[in-house]
Amino acid sequence: MHIEFRHLRTIKAIHDCGGLARAADQLNITQSALSHQIKGLEDQAGVELFIRRSKPMTLSAAGFRLLRLAEQVLPQVEATLSEFSNLRDGKTGRMHIAIECHACFEWLFPVLEGFRKNWHDVDVDIRPGLAFDALPALQKEEVDLVVSSDPEDLPGVTFIELFDYQAVFVASAAHPLARKPWVEAADFRGETLITYPVERSRLDVFSQLLIPAKVEPAAIRQVELTAVILLLVASNRGISVLPDWVVREVKYSSDYVTRPLSEKGVTRRLYAAVRSDEMNKPFMRDLIDLARVEARKLQSV
Repeated sequence: MHIEFRHLRTIKAIHDCGGLARAADQLNITQSALSHQIKGLEDQAGVELFIRRSKPMTLSAAGFRLLRLAEQVLPQVEATLSEFSNLRDGKTGRMHIAIECHACFEWLFPVLEGFRKNWHDVDVDIRPGLAFDALPALQKEEVDLVVSSDPEDLPGVTFIELFDYQAVFVASAAHPLARKPWVEAADFRGETLITYPVERSRLDVFSQLLIPAKVEPAAIRQVELTAVILLLVASNRGISVLPDWVVREVKYSSDYVTRPLSEKGVTRRLYAAVRSDEMNKPFMRDLIDLARVEARKLQSV
């Protein structure tokens, strides 16, 4: 026996409507076509599905068995079709994010909170473990967006500008470098530099200042949490370089000083790397817009 979705819809429509005429109207077919469909289904089943002697026509025991199947299957089919429609229209999907910028957690969480409220049906996850292989993971569809400050020319990947930020030197107010209007690469000689635990090429202080000047700090201390970095700096256990959105709350504290890197300062740009064929999905565009708005909030503080 070959049962199609239309057969299940027919059984349910006749039961719900109480007769062929109203069921045919609901299914938008002629009563003759509906009768032919029922006869064909009964021929396949080898049993009667309706008791025709009753008024209105009612389901037989076999018909009720098919009705129970329809009531189980059709809602699942409709839900799946709705999911497909939402996927096609960009209303649902997956947003798995990899972060190459360790400090980006500071502004990303408020962005995701707003995103969650706007897109209940989008599965959101952050994949920090993929930080070093984030862009290859994006190409392999293991993640859907990468936050990066290092755009590359990659096939099938588009880098969308998010916002600019300043890499800022931060030290204890009691540190000798606190008296300088800005710091230079040579100032890091003899100092303990406190950084996030990522490779040097991912740290602005190295890529933009120390490596080009061939300067090496006396020691490097790696710390996972921003709050702990700031605590160590305030205790004069070392110096650090952090994005301006991280130091926005401490730059007015008497325990710290913040200074630009070099007289002109070091400006960097963050990007959202996405697969080119997905960049216009509504929820993807909304996440990027929310990220830009949150960045403006932080920079206005």
